[in-house]
Formats: sequence, C-alpha cells, structure tokens
Amino acid sequence: MEVKIQAIHFDIAEKLTAFINKKADRLARHNVNITKIDVTLKVVKPETAMNKEAIVRVTVPQQDDQVASKTANTFEEAVDLCMEAIERQLEKKKAQK
Repeated sequence: MEVKIQAIHFDIAEKLTAFINKKADRLARHNVNITKIDVTLKVVKPETAMNKEAIVRVTVPQQDDQVASKTANTFEEAVDLCMEAIERQLEKKKAQK
C-alpha cells in the first residue's frame, strides 16, 4: 500500500507524517485490498480557527475511490475525522457485498 502525502504551500513536519502513516496503517486493517491512500493538507484562507483542511482519497481496485474532506483546528484532528469517515464508507461497502 502506497501512502502519498501532499502539503500545499507549507512544509510538513515529520511528526505529522508519522501520524498520518499510523492512521493509514490502521485503515488498511479494514480493507486489505487498499492500494493507495492520498492525503492532501492545506490551510484554508482566511487565517481563522478551523482553517486546516485534510482530503483523504483511498483507492481500492474494482471499487469507486472513497473520499473524505474535513476541516478542523489542527491537521491531526482533520486527518482523524477523514479516516473515521473513510472507515465508515469502507464498512458500508463491505456490508453491501
């Protein structure tokens, strides 16, 4: 499984990268067929509270991509919310089969 992290207009901290990779590994337990997880991080203008946006796209072969976009006070919180939403989407897909 490939995890690609893209930080738009800022340098990503090593701690945040480790956090995202850990969350991605947890997500992989829900569906072993996940081939790729794209995480895009950006700061939403204007500079106010709740301005950190995370977009997570999970690619599973022979299925539509699962996408979640959340905005929060911190990138960690936004990524966490996205991963929870993706987990629910994956569980829903699994239940449909």
